[in-house]
Amino acid sequence: MPFLKHDNGNEKVRIFYQDYGQGDPVILIHGWPLSHQAWEGQIATLIEAGYRVIAYDRRGFGKSSQPLEGYDYSTLATDLRELILHLDLNNVTLVGFSMGGGEVVRYFTDYEGDRVTKAALIASIIPLVAQKDDNPDGVPQKNLDEIMGALKNDRIGFLKGFHENFYNFDELKGEISQASLDYDFSIASHASPIATIKAAEAWATTDFRSELKNIDVPTLIVHGDADNIVPFQTSAQQAAQGIATNEYHLIKDAPHGLTLTHRDELDKLILEFLKK
Repeated sequence: MPFLKHDNGNEKVRIFYQDYGQGDPVILIHGWPLSHQAWEGQIATLIEAGYRVIAYDRRGFGKSSQPLEGYDYSTLATDLRELILHLDLNNVTLVGFSMGGGEVVRYFTDYEGDRVTKAALIASIIPLVAQKDDNPDGVPQKNLDEIMGALKNDRIGFLKGFHENFYNFDELKGEISQASLDYDFSIASHASPIATIKAAEAWATTDFRSELKNIDVPTLIVHGDADNIVPFQTSAQQAAQGIATNEYHLIKDAPHGLTLTHRDELDKLILEFLKK
């Protein structure tokens, strides 16, 4: 199986990745608490459209190694950087879903977007999840504390119900099957418990607002207006205001997990953006 192996401080980290197709490279960065398998539909679409698709598992998730440390965004962006260098990629498009948007932005901060010509933020947490006095539409700290408590005290129980809200399951039962929820639960429950908590702390507390200006390439921003996990007012709407060259699309009635529920609409937007 393909692994990137690199030293990270005192630890050797193995990052699992899949590399398919030929053409300009598109790197898909998954959300929390899943793996590269969450991109199944988009991988197929992009390969068929003639792109080289690289999808990898964030450290602590999927088939990647599960170190004790390294779940801050600068370390995660270093893993991304090592993958780009390992595969000697150029003319790269970075696509970050949910938590994965953080790696995209931090890559521009720490590595000045080297080798990257386009970016996409899909249902992304960028720029700030938490509610603050100057971010009133964010998630209240009480809610974030409840999530952290549930992860520490009953991680499996929390994950069992998490994806119903992820996909607005009660409203969109016709768009997603129970089997799909079970599949996501299986992926999430097998992730490192430590990584699940520490990665959640990273996406819940990191403020990227001052970093938006660092993204200096054309950027696609797509979000659902019915996202119950990451409200678009505190994420996509602000990202569109802070990134100079962006194309912003708000998909009506789409939940957080729009990669599955609104796949056709999302895939069309991605392909149109890549062809520009």
